[in-house]
Amino acid sequence: MGITERRERERVEVRRKILDAARDLFVAEGYERVTMRRIAEAIEYSPTAIYLHFEDKDDLVLALCREDFGRLLEAMEREAPPKDPVEWIRQLGRAYARFALENPNHYRFMFMSPMKPEHTPEPTDPGQLSFGVLRTAVAKAIETGAFRTGDVDTIAQVMWSSVHGAVALLITLRPDCWPRPPAENLVDETIEAGLRAFRSNPEEQA
Repeated sequence: MGITERRERERVEVRRKILDAARDLFVAEGYERVTMRRIAEAIEYSPTAIYLHFEDKDDLVLALCREDFGRLLEAMEREAPPKDPVEWIRQLGRAYARFALENPNHYRFMFMSPMKPEHTPEPTDPGQLSFGVLRTAVAKAIETGAFRTGDVDTIAQVMWSSVHGAVALLITLRPDCWPRPPAENLVDETIEAGLRAFRSNPEEQA
């Protein structure tokens, strides 16, 4: 391996350390309390080293968001869409929940950590694309008559927020903190409840 390749590998490794440490700190301590110096201390580097990779804290946050939402998008697109749009929505909901439960720190950072980076999402941002996949599936369900007529964005947001609520509870609450132990099929039942709410024929089973 030449000098250039070794330096590039070291640069990538340092950037990875910075991102991982920052995510953990944001989740544990909150966006406002974490400084670039605090992140540098966590990986035993100087603050100057952090600024060689990121302009400021907001730049670092945006990099984390793009990376994490890119992983979510990949998880949602891993399986080919079924022909049945209802089954597609079901598949997306399960993939979303599986990503959240397998990557709780990533999920907390993405959706459950107060942040305020000044950034207007672009249509090509992974977060926008992730929602776009669900939106496309919902639009297809309406077009085929599987879903009743309604606002595509609203229906997609309801489906998303209901699954988010279930996984957020599973991530944040210990089983002994629930009024009753969480149902093993909580995610699936949440998805099914959302589907029934918008089916053109609620009694129909997909």
